[in-house]
Amino acid sequence: MRKLFASLLIVGLLVMGAGAAHAEEQTTKLQDVVSELYGVPYKTSGKTKKGFDCSGFTGYVFKELGVELPASSAAQYKVGTAVDKKDLQPGDLVFFNTNGRSISHVGIYIGDGKFVHSESGRGVVNTKLNDPYYWSKRYVGAKRVNVPVLEAKAEEVPATPEKEKAVQAASLPQN
Repeated sequence: MRKLFASLLIVGLLVMGAGAAHAEEQTTKLQDVVSELYGVPYKTSGKTKKGFDCSGFTGYVFKELGVELPASSAAQYKVGTAVDKKDLQPGDLVFFNTNGRSISHVGIYIGDGKFVHSESGRGVVNTKLNDPYYWSKRYVGAKRVNVPVLEAKAEEVPATPEKEKAVQAASLPQN
């Protein structure tokens, strides 16, 4: 029984390590895509590097990551799994009510309490999520969207001798 428990513990730790590697890879890919877009001007209904509105920007970034998002921020809010603000991870979509009626703005959380978005008059910029003067008052929620391209890459992580030993130990008959 102890061998089984130890084996399962080792396998669990290895899986958690692979999850951390996946999260790091996802963050790196996101940073690579976004870094090319800083400074692109705001353009109403824009969806290209010539100019983005907020949902055009998020749609472009996610398309580069292998995911098609709906065209509007309100429609994007209907996609993915809800995430508590305290559990945000890089790549999560963050949504705001800037018009007093409904979801009207979207950005991408990039970590350290910041999100990147295309803002009217400023274009693609980083902003503090908890800006007490504007964004924190208008924050509505966040969604996590699965990015299959990145998940497939995480599965391609080569097996290590430690991982193989743990799998073998877990499959041994128990007394």
